[in-house]
Amino acid sequence: MLETKALTVRFGGHVAVNAVSCAFAPGTLTAIVGPNGAGKTTYFNLISGQIKASSGDVLLKGHSLGGMSPSARTRAGIGRAFQLTNLFPNLTVLENVRLAVQAAQPGRHWRGLNLWSIWSDHPALTRKAQEVLEAVSLSQRHNTVVASLPHGDQRKLEVALLMALDPDVFMFDEPTAGMSADEAPVILNLIRQLKNDKRKTILLVEHKMDVVRELADRIIVLHNGALVADGEPADVMALPVVQEAYLGVSVSPAPEPAKEHA
Repeated sequence: MLETKALTVRFGGHVAVNAVSCAFAPGTLTAIVGPNGAGKTTYFNLISGQIKASSGDVLLKGHSLGGMSPSARTRAGIGRAFQLTNLFPNLTVLENVRLAVQAAQPGRHWRGLNLWSIWSDHPALTRKAQEVLEAVSLSQRHNTVVASLPHGDQRKLEVALLMALDPDVFMFDEPTAGMSADEAPVILNLIRQLKNDKRKTILLVEHKMDVVRELADRIIVLHNGALVADGEPADVMALPVVQEAYLGVSVSPAPEPAKEHA
């Protein structure tokens, strides 16, 4: 579904992402982990087009995305959620999702939809938006102005916008960041639901290793912009180099067996 080939970006003399080659299959959730500054978010930015690569390429279904803008990559099938929510704060919850539904329609002006359109003339868009809000348990807040939503509901709404776009690839960058212990499970349940769709590919940047253990089919580890480990969660997390250098877990040698006394 998605592949990066020797993907690299340099900022002056600093190599932030260093020749990362990786392929991501449909029906899988891959967690991308590593210490702060490892290049995880920069790698996401390269895939979604927020940053232009110095070299290498990103392919979606075998087709190069090189030179495409972030909006063009979204239309091609890349759905991206950010660490900070990106919503229309002065519009209602329903209006936010309805805009995403409209953006997902084929053609520049879907059935004559333009700046002067009246929403009541396009009930199908509203119905689709309501269905998405129902799926993320926000239907009761459809008329609420987004700026007045609590942080947890804003994160849910951002997932709703991605669902409305129906991308082939979902990219979540620390989706539970800033959320309370009561709010986080709602977002994780939404990601679990998305994972059930075997046509979709999910990439997840997450620092909470209990979340990674539960959700990920695969873990890749970045350090200093380079790919240093890739495999099934149990295998990757058992590597001493990963635990000590990249996950901040000290690994002590196993104690020697006690000697028997006569």
